[in-house]
Amino acid sequence: MGLFAIGAAEPRAAHGVALHGIDIGIIIGYVALVLALGWMLSKRASKNLDAYFLGDKSLPWWVIGTSHGASGFDITGTMWFVAMVFTYGVKAAFTPWIWPLFDRIFRQVYLGPWIRRSNVLTGAEWMQTRFGRGRSGNLSHISVVVYALVATVAFLAYAFEGIGKFAEVFFPWQLVAVEGPLSNADAYAILILALTTAYLLLGGWYSVVLTDLIQFALLTVASVCIAWLAMSHVTPEMLDAKVPAGWYDLLPGWKLDTDWSGLIGGLNTKIYGTAAQGGDGFSLFGVVVMMMLLRGFLVSMAGPTPGYGMQHQLSTRNAREAALENWWMSIVQLVPRSLMIAGIAVLGVVFFSEDINTMVAGSLAGGDKAAFDFEQVLPFVISRFVPVGLVGILMAGLLAAFMSTFDSTVNAGAAYLVNDVYKRYIQPNASPRRYVALAYAASILLVVVGIVVGFNIRSINAITKWITFALYSGYMAPNVLKWHWWRFNGYGYFCGMLGGIVAAVLSRWLLPDVELMYHMFLIFPVSLIASVGGCLLTPPDDRQVLRAFYRNVRPWGFWRPIREELQREVPGLKANGDFGIDMFNVVNGIVWQLMLMTAPICLVIRQWTTFWISVAVLAVTSVIMKFTWYDRLGSAEVDDAEAAPSGS
Repeated sequence: MGLFAIGAAEPRAAHGVALHGIDIGIIIGYVALVLALGWMLSKRASKNLDAYFLGDKSLPWWVIGTSHGASGFDITGTMWFVAMVFTYGVKAAFTPWIWPLFDRIFRQVYLGPWIRRSNVLTGAEWMQTRFGRGRSGNLSHISVVVYALVATVAFLAYAFEGIGKFAEVFFPWQLVAVEGPLSNADAYAILILALTTAYLLLGGWYSVVLTDLIQFALLTVASVCIAWLAMSHVTPEMLDAKVPAGWYDLLPGWKLDTDWSGLIGGLNTKIYGTAAQGGDGFSLFGVVVMMMLLRGFLVSMAGPTPGYGMQHQLSTRNAREAALENWWMSIVQLVPRSLMIAGIAVLGVVFFSEDINTMVAGSLAGGDKAAFDFEQVLPFVISRFVPVGLVGILMAGLLAAFMSTFDSTVNAGAAYLVNDVYKRYIQPNASPRRYVALAYAASILLVVVGIVVGFNIRSINAITKWITFALYSGYMAPNVLKWHWWRFNGYGYFCGMLGGIVAAVLSRWLLPDVELMYHMFLIFPVSLIASVGGCLLTPPDDRQVLRAFYRNVRPWGFWRPIREELQREVPGLKANGDFGIDMFNVVNGIVWQLMLMTAPICLVIRQWTTFWISVAVLAVTSVIMKFTWYDRLGSAEVDDAEAAPSGS
């Protein structure tokens, strides 16, 4: 076999890879390179908090956009998406709406510029531009810090679980005793997390961005190669024989009728099983898509959660570039990632289905339930069918993907601990060097807590659903209201966030047998009632703060009393009348983004009719976007120049 040969007759071992020296050299070379680069950047990153957490807001939009998109190309999420495409086929393109994937479209159209005009360091610090620095503002600030830390720990646990599953399949070494307290997957995860944390501590935000750029280059090469391998070694006839009817359909019906009986054991349980059985609960697929769309609109209108998404917005150079980086982010993340995911899913369906059936039959023979962890499809397929040389590139790229998501998350979480807890409430006048030293300590603390939580989570799908349907549901109400209703105050925000977080945490234990996607019907009303109740029972915020916020951000919504006060002082001040065009651009952008996924997937599986329709729709929506969005971006710079300083 040559370096790029592949065949079903010569798979590698099912557990662990006898890595070739070339692959080992590539992986070691990558790790050594990023550690060296982190060391080189350490002096530049450690001069102050702006440099450590935001790169001095000096990087161009396409660099930030590439970094942001690459951060979303993580191992855990990719493993999950491969399992979705493997199971549901082309219609799996809708499943990333669970996050929701299209939140970046809202930031591209209008929220990115609104956020960037605050010119602050973190999402929690941004709260003072909306609610001021009084008791109301302090409560809103504290609630965001708490939410950010809970979300950070949840994402770190999510990353811990994903990298452990990935490494256990790829690396053949037994790092711990078989009967010891740690599994081998846990040991690999801790080792990789330690290396990533060391790199992050050295270079801060510069390290985050640089890792992302390296990752993007590696994974783009690997994605194209894997797509080519799948297309050159899997004929349409081979794929047809392995997938059920409806697997090629993009548009979902209200009820899913995919039947894997006689093809791959365990998949029907995954699709139609209850939460207790480890099922996805997607049998009413059309209903699920509509739920994800409705919930996604609310989450997206709330703005990015206080994590690395917010940090990417705040690190851009101006409001216009905040919009552009989100547009570029979608392209960077979705096109190469969709090629890779489709290629791996195709190789898995064709060459790995018999192995799955053997594993399921073995579990039944042993008296266990017929189950297979379909989140393992990605590492198993790569370990068994990807050729020497490309394995090293791909593993280095996926390690970079993990590192980029992990270090972005830790960097954002540490920013909240240092800037929004220590600096604001404990020692506001410490030296820049002390703040950076505390950033190191905060990063290590978050990683340790994330690992501890990760030990108690054994399903990527479960924590994905908890983060997206439970934790995000508690975030929606107060964060939509803060943008669009002048009367909403910091007390209401605090009550809404607190109610949402408590409801999200308790629902996991109070309703263990209820599918997590339905928890939002409990969590969102609790958060909304707490938000409105806390607001109406307390006085409005300081008018000066509200006027400064409105003049600076220029949101649309229910701001008439504040706008009229400002217009008496500034007669030329106009109301923001862009709600209609913004919503049109959001809908157009969601369709555009969906085509960025379906076109590469259909290319790999050679569904030419759907492919060319996707390309045509992508072209039309791009032209529309040019005239209705891009040509209007110049106004963002004008708004920046006219905006008043934020109130405090």
